[in-house]
Amino acid sequence: MRIAFGGLLHETSTFAKTPTTLAHFASGFGIYRGPEILARFRGANICTGGFIDRLEQESHDMVPLLWAFAYPSGLIVADDYAALKGEFLDHLRREIASPAGVDGVLLDLHGAMVVEGIPDADGDFVAAVREVVGPDRPIVVTYDLHGNHSLPRMRSATASIGFDTYPHVDMAERGREAAELILATLSGKVVPVTAFRSIPMFWNAPCQVTGHPPMNEVIDLLHAIEQRPGILTASVSTGFPWADVPNMGSSVWVTADRDQELADRTAQELADWIWERRERWQCPPLSVAAALDKGESHGKYPIILADHADNTGGGAPGDSTEVLQTFLDRGLKDAAILYIVDPEVVELAHRAGVGAILDTEVGGKSDPIQGPPVKMRATVRALSQGDFTYDGPMYAGLTGNMGPSCWIEQNGVHVVVVTATEQPLGPAFALTLGLDCRRLKYIAVKSAVHFRASFEPFAGLILSVDARGTHTHDFRALNYQHRPRPMYPL
Repeated sequence: MRIAFGGLLHETSTFAKTPTTLAHFASGFGIYRGPEILARFRGANICTGGFIDRLEQESHDMVPLLWAFAYPSGLIVADDYAALKGEFLDHLRREIASPAGVDGVLLDLHGAMVVEGIPDADGDFVAAVREVVGPDRPIVVTYDLHGNHSLPRMRSATASIGFDTYPHVDMAERGREAAELILATLSGKVVPVTAFRSIPMFWNAPCQVTGHPPMNEVIDLLHAIEQRPGILTASVSTGFPWADVPNMGSSVWVTADRDQELADRTAQELADWIWERRERWQCPPLSVAAALDKGESHGKYPIILADHADNTGGGAPGDSTEVLQTFLDRGLKDAAILYIVDPEVVELAHRAGVGAILDTEVGGKSDPIQGPPVKMRATVRALSQGDFTYDGPMYAGLTGNMGPSCWIEQNGVHVVVVTATEQPLGPAFALTLGLDCRRLKYIAVKSAVHFRASFEPFAGLILSVDARGTHTHDFRALNYQHRPRPMYPL
């Protein structure tokens, strides 16, 4: 069989002010074409890596098209999206028209992509692929746990598969599952039919950690459903609340073999089960001060604060300052902030050199909501051009780049200042600078949950805080214009 695959991935925050352009895709994980995709992602823990792994097991012909990923940020510029989509479709048309043709398509998407004028951009992309391949060739799509899904996008695909883990450590596994399903469909072993249900509910990030209650109960139910006769796959999405679009919110979908009534009944059962327990998925975060007090009373170190209102992994700017100012005001020692995005400070540090003293203002430059800049008299401890290798389960086997960066320190408070807006998925980049997080007592990460995959094994206590920031988890404070109403708990 000859399977084409690729992807266009972006988690779009409509509350972020920085538009997303082609340049952001090129400087994110990058834009890869044809054989470059195989070279980059073979063996990597992402969905495309899983596609490759499963297809190579039986020597199926692989047709890599185009794969592009930009780090979360604001609305994608319409012309730039059109350019990427057009290139993908052009590659696909050429392969379909070739003597060998194409039997099916695997798509690696996120599920919360928004383009200027296109609120359901993932749906738009899948529909465009469907138009090119026609009604008979199967399309199987993989999605992040945080997609804002819609019935039209589900209908455009033959089947869709969402992540089962948060932090997302099962991406390659879901890619292999998708490849297995498209092969089974092409061989006639199964005929996938899907039922979709939206759930009008916000789902707090700390309640989504799949390794702990209550979220593990949801995943256990999903896996039990998938063991039932006739069920091919089941997925839940907790939504992405910082995309103000009509399809924003939680959802579930179930794919059965040939039996639409079974899919409908099971999807409704799953949606009802989640809705009946809706209070369990709400867990208001602590203030910074309250979290530190709780951590000190717990007495186990390092105390790790998840500054999720400034999670660059969701499109926040990464330069909020409340946690940094609190660390300095409390006179904490062996404390670190990972990371603050501030190219101006990075440039000053690189110009001054290691060992220099900087009198500067750190952070708070992107938006007044992020808090005022923090005055620091800091020593430059290390400099970097940003290259590193991921050392945790997420993105295992891949390299990354934080852009020109520095490690500065004032009276025991360490700050890793970066250029790229990427969340700290693990301590690997800090260690390249010489900062060993395992030796610290206090660590603040600009992340919601993904950091746990690498930090949890040595954490004394992890606490979520809702410091000042654009991505507050107080959803009443966000100026929604387009989201569904009503939506629990608002």
